[in-house]
Amino acid sequence: METLDQRIQRVVGEQIAISPYDPAWPESFRREAEHLRSCLPIDLVGRIEHFGSTAVPGLASKAIVDLLVEVSDLEATRARIAPLLESQGYDYFWRATHGDDGPPFYAWFIKRNPSTGTRTHHIHMVEKHFAKHWDRLLFRDSLIAHSETAREYEALKVRLAAISAHDRVAYTRGKTDFIVKVTEEARRALIAKTGLSSSPRRTV
Repeated sequence: METLDQRIQRVVGEQIAISPYDPAWPESFRREAEHLRSCLPIDLVGRIEHFGSTAVPGLASKAIVDLLVEVSDLEATRARIAPLLESQGYDYFWRATHGDDGPPFYAWFIKRNPSTGTRTHHIHMVEKHFAKHWDRLLFRDSLIAHSETAREYEALKVRLAAISAHDRVAYTRGKTDFIVKVTEEARRALIAKTGLSSSPRRTV
């Protein structure tokens, strides 16, 4: 049987491939959100957001739809949601938010195509106060609003995928400075315009 360390090494070593934008991605998000709503405990699940590059029209991306799911209690998520989704074939990891193994932790799932084994969705389950995750909506909305920034990000991802095709940790780290810079610029612009510090959320 595969150990946890072996599972992690297998997953982080899976190939990274950037694909042209697919107009089917929003519908793939909608269907997965609908599925989660249909099978998960309604007392645990709040809003569900489409984020990441597949949520930005026209942007090339890994062909994996990211969902950000608000849960009311992460310990209850471990006990009640993780076994349910694992029974449906999802990969489950109790994942560190900062660094390699430091708290706070959150629940992360990979959904795969049952025929090919390729990833189709990443599901990130966090509580309402996990600001670092909800900030990703600011980044998403900034890319949607600023096409030049989106093209810069696309070019960065293509370069990183070429040099770190089997190292998802290096690929993710290579994007961090750009994401932080754009997110902070978006936050300042939003505060100046509305007084809000986070993006309006499109609940599904």
